[in-house]
Amino acid sequence: MIRQSGKGSGARAWGLVAIALVAFAANSVLCRLALAGASTIDPLQFTAVRVGSGAVTLVLLLLAARKRLRPLPGSALSAGCLLLYAAPFSYAYISLATGTGALILFAAVQLTMIGAGLRAGERPTPLEWLGFALAFGGLVYLVSPGLEAPDLMGALSMAAAGVGWGLYSLRGKASGDDPTGATAGNFLRAALLIVPVAVAAQLFVRASWDLHGVLLAVGSGALASGLGYAIWYAALPSLSATRAGFVQLAVPILATIAGILLLNETLTLRFAIASVVVLGGVALAIAPRR
Repeated sequence: MIRQSGKGSGARAWGLVAIALVAFAANSVLCRLALAGASTIDPLQFTAVRVGSGAVTLVLLLLAARKRLRPLPGSALSAGCLLLYAAPFSYAYISLATGTGALILFAAVQLTMIGAGLRAGERPTPLEWLGFALAFGGLVYLVSPGLEAPDLMGALSMAAAGVGWGLYSLRGKASGDDPTGATAGNFLRAALLIVPVAVAAQLFVRASWDLHGVLLAVGSGALASGLGYAIWYAALPSLSATRAGFVQLAVPILATIAGILLLNETLTLRFAIASVVVLGGVALAIAPRR
């Protein structure tokens, strides 16, 4: 639950949560706009610009808050998990609708984290097992063959991105009391890995890109990712773990609404059914035990 010391602090916490959720949904919208809209930018270039601008934003935020920059926490392994999320995420949105991609990502993240708990020896309640089965079944139904099925390679790419973010989140639980610093360090390490690869690809493959695509990637990295994560971590101490999980159910819904309004995407019956089953299953799986 939101832990309030007063009405003002509670309202502020919820305001931060709302901004963070909009930022997370905006990542899907900006990526889809860049890779399936009128822009011309390669998924690799988009990922490099996104991660690089996110790293710069987070480092500047830390510098402004602390006046001096201590050695950043994080690790190369966490940076690798971050790239396992960011790169397939970009490639998936060449073919996936905004809401579909967000739903697959969210489901894959939650299933990865639930699976890690099972592997660590957690014993779910029958209700949690039901939620796990519903979420997994809804995801299978969404991607099963049919006229309204999403592109299979796009769906698999987004599922891989979800596994990457799930693993990154699990590692983040052990980051200590400085999650923003660890995120900045991991973004910086990831940028040092992927930016040279993107530059080499540009030199040898001559991947096409334009200013509009680059600006969308910067928006995704600096605002929706860097600033969004900083705001989320500022709000997180005011949330219980259960409430933090529940409010994230809103991200696929927000992304779907944005896709319909901004990209003229259609809401299919298959997606509507899968959304209810997946989000309902996740809600059961993360519900507090009695």
